[in-house]
Amino acid sequence: MSLTPDATASAHAPDRPGSARAGAGLGLGLDAGGTQTRWALSRPDGTLVARGEVGGFSALLLDSSAGRVALAQTLQSLAAAVIAHAAPGALRGLQAGITGLGEPDGPAGRQLRALLAQQLGLAPAQIHCDSDIAQAWHALYRPGEGYLVYAGTGAIAAFIDADGTLHRAGGRGPLLGDEGGGQWIAREALALVWRREDEAPGAWTDSALAHHLFDELGGADWPTTRAFMYGGDNAARRGSIGRLALAVARAAEADDPDALALLHRAGRELARLPLALVRRLGVRPVTAAGRVLQLHPAIEAGLRAALPHDLPLAVQQPDTALAAARRAALAP
Repeated sequence: MSLTPDATASAHAPDRPGSARAGAGLGLGLDAGGTQTRWALSRPDGTLVARGEVGGFSALLLDSSAGRVALAQTLQSLAAAVIAHAAPGALRGLQAGITGLGEPDGPAGRQLRALLAQQLGLAPAQIHCDSDIAQAWHALYRPGEGYLVYAGTGAIAAFIDADGTLHRAGGRGPLLGDEGGGQWIAREALALVWRREDEAPGAWTDSALAHHLFDELGGADWPTTRAFMYGGDNAARRGSIGRLALAVARAAEADDPDALALLHRAGRELARLPLALVRRLGVRPVTAAGRVLQLHPAIEAGLRAALPHDLPLAVQQPDTALAAARRAALAP
């Protein structure tokens, strides 16, 4: 669910050189979003061994031949980065949070486990794949504790009860929802600009929001916007559109009133998600997370304004990859 583009693999090892290779029973954790995949290696005692980033991937890539090729390339980059810090046989297991994975035990989950096992030299039984929101929730709470509203490319709220059942609100994709997420922000901003162009051609020249959007797109004409919004692979396009929210944030930083109003509205839309869970499951603390919350203070302001004053709210970015790695290192 990241909004930061990073197509190249990178890694950061905090331990002294060679120490990772000397250990055994390392856990690998993945936080895979549409634009970036973060990974971490942990020892059973919770010590971080290494971490890094590779290109993003999602379960949706399994739906097309081009997507499967892109997925294979990303997993090869991941394996190369991890193997540089973990000797063969050192991995104990993998916990992966993957965007777009709705049913971890369904066909997509089985395919992803098989592909990851092949690249990393693990048995499928050593790999646990789950949705990215479930892994992020586990990084913050224990079962039964609180609600997480997560806004990245999309937007969703989640709660895992004492029996381990995942309850959710939102997260239904760009056609049916994801209000308040990065792709929704980008879509609403472009729609506003082009509605005004319909009414008064050339109006965009007086709009800081339009300037920032068109600078990002590389042109102010309709064919450029059309190609960006409707061309190419669906899964890859979703992440690219989500990153366009960064242009909206830059316009808000320049005090553009349309951008500020839109980001405040995004926060109010996000508030609807935990409130739906409160109505269904009762009052619990809420944590808001995801890169969208880091775009501009107007989003958090809108979120807080829409929530009851007596509903506890924290804004915190979970270290999903490291938390997943620590769980993987302790797996039986």
